[in-house]
Amino acid sequence: MIEKKSWAEFRDSKLLWVVNRTLHLFGWAIVTEISKDEVINIYPARVKFRGFDEKSEQEGFVGVSKYLEENITEIRKESEE
Repeated sequence: MIEKKSWAEFRDSKLLWVVNRTLHLFGWAIVTEISKDEVINIYPARVKFRGFDEKSEQEGFVGVSKYLEENITEIRKESEE
């Protein structure tokens, strides 16, 4: 029922971006600290900004679309089990 994944995979899928877009509505974000391409800390934080810049938005939408394209069959099967 549960398959542990890395924070790097979650970030690469752009799902962290999706979560943070929603959290920004409430003045929150999940912050990741990265050193040498490795996540060294992750935590929730109060933030003053709302939303992302245009480049980040574009990368996010493209990344989530790619993730869905590559995983939609498995996602659907899991939802029907």
